[in-house]
Amino acid sequence: MAARRGDVTVPQLSRTAPAPAPGVVHLGVGAFHRAHQAVYTDRAMAATGDPRWGIAEVAPRSADVVAALRRQDGLFTVLERSGDRVTADVVGSVAEAWHAPSDWAAVAARFADPAVTVVTLTITEKGYLADPVTGALLDDDAVRADVAAVAAGERPRTGLGLLVAGLRGRVAAGAGPVTVLSCDNLVGNGARLARLVGEFADRLPGSSGRELAASARFPSSMVDRIVPATTPADRADAARLTGFADDAVVAAEPFTQWVIEDDFAGERPPWDLAGAELVADVGPHETAKLRVLNAAHSMIAYLGALAGHETIAAAVADPAIRPAVEALHRDVLATIDAPPGWDLPDYAASVLQRFANPALGHRCDQVAADGSQKLPVRVLPTILAARAAGRPSGAATLVVAAWLRFILAGRSDDGRPLTVTDPARDALRAVLPSDVARVLRTAAVVPDELAADDAWVADVARYLDELARHGAAATAAALA
Repeated sequence: MAARRGDVTVPQLSRTAPAPAPGVVHLGVGAFHRAHQAVYTDRAMAATGDPRWGIAEVAPRSADVVAALRRQDGLFTVLERSGDRVTADVVGSVAEAWHAPSDWAAVAARFADPAVTVVTLTITEKGYLADPVTGALLDDDAVRADVAAVAAGERPRTGLGLLVAGLRGRVAAGAGPVTVLSCDNLVGNGARLARLVGEFADRLPGSSGRELAASARFPSSMVDRIVPATTPADRADAARLTGFADDAVVAAEPFTQWVIEDDFAGERPPWDLAGAELVADVGPHETAKLRVLNAAHSMIAYLGALAGHETIAAAVADPAIRPAVEALHRDVLATIDAPPGWDLPDYAASVLQRFANPALGHRCDQVAADGSQKLPVRVLPTILAARAAGRPSGAATLVVAAWLRFILAGRSDDGRPLTVTDPARDALRAVLPSDVARVLRTAAVVPDELAADDAWVADVARYLDELARHGAAATAAALA
């Protein structure tokens, strides 16, 4: 097969050797997964020569990537970008790709395959259908529809529903124990997922959430790699470097990290041979990553977008914004312990160095998306910890105010419209902006103890006023 790239016809990627056998089911065929877990799995199989760990990709909604992977025999290119340097690797760990709405019978059969011993997920924070404050399973239309579908033996629509249906089918088939490994940015993602699976199952007639959760292990993991949205330039570079057209190419920074709780139900891919860390407790690692890296990412995205910067790298280079991020890091480092072997100040400095990579083109509005789901795990814990210790948390509080300004204003300081993607957007915009206490209680993003703290609410209101009157750059500069 061939594809057009401008005025040139380029051959499509295709295999010259058999695909690996499926041993892993993955829910969520996004760019991050392809640049992260799929790469580790590819390298793990290469290290041992064991082809049993191919990935059966399952897309809960979009069929585009599935179609591209099928055209390319599951192969795709990962570009690594650093400054002016770009390299390309073709990844071959994808054994098959399924579109759940079209291929549910095949997906259910793969879940029930005894050769599959691991299920991984990258369905984003909002895909877990959890209340952002309590962590409990939501009781909304999407959840109720999926509970009804699973109860009737029909195809569910959400990632969580697909997982529960797949696990139930696996138990019914006697397929043996399985490990369910969350790879999303959630603190304690394994325990959280186990709870949600159990609560979902408890809503099914004649079902026991405890029994279903007991049929699997749910270790936690911490993942890290910056993977911006794919651009036409990425597709052109993939064709130039490999000689093949690639409609599933992804670009990423050179840095990659995966820390996994060593609590598997059975066999697993030898990810440790590909650089993953297997540890007894992921908690300190994920706390450091969420509060140092992810919180800084959010701060840069909101301040940068408001200040008129398109990319994270441009925002980090802003002499007003970078010192504010360093102030945030000082807030954070005063409230957390270092994971074994980590130097937290060095880690914080390396984060800013990675964000400054201009080759990634990571857009501020992309990072700013879904803040109502992200801030409760990235930023609010620092504020709560500082408050409990009697310490100031001005930089972290500014992140909350910048998020609100980003959503409520919807425009940069120079008047350009911003792309605002957040499930709480409409609810927040329906509240009078001057009523900051009510705004903070909307969409259950901020816990009651913070929303009821008059002094903290006043700080948020002050920052909101400064952002509106003076702009993001001046407000950030005054903070530092």
